[in-house]
Amino acid sequence: MDESLVKIRHERSVKDFPYLRIEDDEYVEFYFRRARICLWAIWGGAFLGVVLILLGFLLVLIGQSQLDEVGLQFMYIILFSLLAAVFIIFLLALKVYHGNKLFVTNKKVIQMIMLSPVSTSINIIDLFSIEDASFRQESLLQKLFNFGTLRLATVGDETTYTFTHSDIKPPELKAVTDLISEAKKMHRDSKD
Repeated sequence: MDESLVKIRHERSVKDFPYLRIEDDEYVEFYFRRARICLWAIWGGAFLGVVLILLGFLLVLIGQSQLDEVGLQFMYIILFSLLAAVFIIFLLALKVYHGNKLFVTNKKVIQMIMLSPVSTSINIIDLFSIEDASFRQESLLQKLFNFGTLRLATVGDETTYTFTHSDIKPPELKAVTDLISEAKKMHRDSKD
């Protein structure tokens, strides 16, 4: 690739992803996130939680004649606490959703996994060390909403890296495997 084009793509990658530490001649080819259905599930769960709490408020209002003042205040405290808990869980779930990313550069794969706001991991894999890249869908839900698990197996220590709930498409998977093949060829050529 032309050196000026590499520089332009590198600058664009640094601008778009300032938190990535990439080399001067490196640029992002692909960027994957979790599937949109995960985001829909977070919003749906929050909506359902709020609706149920509002129903609780309605039931308390209907039955307030049955409760004394202390009992009524206690019910309101519980319902407001539940509403706050739903809001906090919703924000944490959004943070975790947006914290899971997979970048494929022209030299490596950078996987950022966030299981909770305090549990994160970053895996960096050289493209030439990847032996196999595959995509699996194992349920009807995954097939219907077109998401699954991206699996990258490495040479040597036989480590397998997975990116679950990914919505990678077949042409993108083929392009990633082509990048891997090209990186392997360049690595072999540089050794010779």
